[in-house]
Amino acid sequence: MAKKDRTTDAAKEKEKDRDKWMARFQVRLAMQPGVDRAVVLQAVKDVAGHCAVTGEHPRTAFGEPDAYAVQAAARLVPADRAARAKRHNAVVDTLDSVAKGARDVTGL
Repeated sequence: MAKKDRTTDAAKEKEKDRDKWMARFQVRLAMQPGVDRAVVLQAVKDVAGHCAVTGEHPRTAFGEPDAYAVQAAARLVPADRAARAKRHNAVVDTLDSVAKGARDVTGL
């Protein structure tokens, strides 16, 4: 009976680790320029499908979630859309910086 409990615990731990990998991957992917919901869903479908077929853990198949998120975004997001999103983010960051500076100057 103890052996079965250890096996069950190991399976639960493996599943928990897989879930953590997938969650981090999704968050990091969503942070990439030009990534929208459809891109995240497609990437998750690709990873889950591969792991279901091969039985591999996502870390074994794809590496660390942060690095794979960058790779998946580069593969799934058209270059022009990613470039447009980067420019937009740069403008928003600049405006935030200017607004912060104005608040600091005025004491708001």
